[in-house]
Amino acid sequence: MKLQKLRRLGFCCIGAAALFSGMLFAGESAASRLEESANVMNEIMETPDNAIPQELLQSCQCIVIVPGMKKAAFIFGAKYGKGFLLCRQADGTGWSAPAAIKVEGGSFGFQLGGSSTDVVMLVMNSGGVDKLLSSKFTLGGDASVAAGPVGRTASAKTDLQLDAEILSYSRSRGLFAGVALNGATLRPDNDTNTELYGDEVTNREIVTGTKTRKSEAGTNLTVAMNKYSVRNK
Repeated sequence: MKLQKLRRLGFCCIGAAALFSGMLFAGESAASRLEESANVMNEIMETPDNAIPQELLQSCQCIVIVPGMKKAAFIFGAKYGKGFLLCRQADGTGWSAPAAIKVEGGSFGFQLGGSSTDVVMLVMNSGGVDKLLSSKFTLGGDASVAAGPVGRTASAKTDLQLDAEILSYSRSRGLFAGVALNGATLRPDNDTNTELYGDEVTNREIVTGTKTRKSEAGTNLTVAMNKYSVRNK
């Protein structure tokens, strides 16, 4: 009996969190989120001593940027955000068009207040890329994740960071640091992709360029990525 009540409570809280997340992003356009994502990247990288190491940006295969990820702390401490992923072009230079993603996750517990934080994830190898471009995967479950190092170089990387498929960071109230986002789930944001490209396309098709051309709204984000992590042929 108690188990059934707990399950019902859990489903009610999940439903409330989903409704709350819809309210949070109501009226916010894909173009505005792309601009926010570009601003996040520029602001983080403008302070090299407390930024993502250049070496890691040069070697990562894809990047995920989620501006203003929300945490609704009411019984069910739900986390929800909308952002974009970009991957290296086939020749290894430059970056793809942005593909939209949702980040969802939460933990049970009685919490008060709420928060908003910017999240950045570096996908370091082909295994992480395949999972990133799947229909759904969970950090720390389907894909290994570790808090990324911060500073001018990546020389302080630990064995855990070296083995991780994804390195993750967060920025809240001006403080930027590596943080392991275990338990968060990533999935494509199909509605936003349709808003940007006008067709039903998958994230894989977007980042490989097989069915879409680059969206004008995503130009500033692509420019920012090329500025900080361009590779020479």
